[in-house]
Amino acid sequence: MIDTATDPLLAGYRRFRDRKWPEARQAYETLAQAGQTPHTLFLACSDSRADPALIFDAAPGDLFVVRNVANLVPPYAPDGGLHGVSAALEFGVKALKVSRIVVMGHALCGGVQAMRSDSPPPGLDFVEAWIDQGRPAVREALHSCGHDHAVQASEEAIVRLSIQNLRTFPWIAEREAAGALTLTGLHFGIADGVLRVLGEDGVFQPV
Repeated sequence: MIDTATDPLLAGYRRFRDRKWPEARQAYETLAQAGQTPHTLFLACSDSRADPALIFDAAPGDLFVVRNVANLVPPYAPDGGLHGVSAALEFGVKALKVSRIVVMGHALCGGVQAMRSDSPPPGLDFVEAWIDQGRPAVREALHSCGHDHAVQASEEAIVRLSIQNLRTFPWIAEREAAGALTLTGLHFGIADGVLRVLGEDGVFQPV
């Protein structure tokens, strides 16, 4: 049961209704009538400290957001399985016709930290198989970087891996080749708030 008087989520909702809803109401009504037309499909980590809408000051309807452990995009695999990320990508690209896909990693990512270890997390049924897909990219990154940069290098490697895997989806690769879709890699610093962008040279640079 939820205590409607003290629940922190409902308290946040009340603040939203009191402070933000009056000025946002017209935008929400328009979105309800016309439907959503987000310009960007945003794939980010589920980490509670790295909220894309907050970081980019996005308005309702701007971003079609997909979040999972370690901001991973699996490769294209139309095998009839349950593929939540792939389904979201397909809907965003084919139905909503977004013009950009952004993959954002972040500092202090617990999923990437687990990839740096060979010991599986105890008592978890799904996490180990999920993060295992990123381990080869992390190992390669750690092999080629200094110890002082190991954490950030591994987080960046997962962003590059996800961008690489996006290009295995034929309807993403075709749109990118035609100039109708751009792919962007980002890394956000939790402690310092610095956003870094993946360049064509494969290096992340601060904005």
